[in-house]
Amino acid sequence: MAETVYKIIELVGTSTESWERAASAAIARASGSLRDLRVAEVSELDMTIENGSVATYRAKVKLSFKYEDAG
Repeated sequence: MAETVYKIIELVGTSTESWERAASAAIARASGSLRDLRVAEVSELDMTIENGSVATYRAKVKLSFKYEDAG
């Protein structure tokens, strides 16, 4: 059985609606250029605040995908 290697990148998605939508935005963007996405882990949640109210929800996402050599 061959060994498999995965690469992990970290992205920050944003949304004006929710943390879930922020995380989904990061995954949607990554899926446009990466193949074989495997696991997404939300590692941090935060918000930006403007005039005393939440302006954007932000989700830091660690995303893994199957690593393939270019050769």
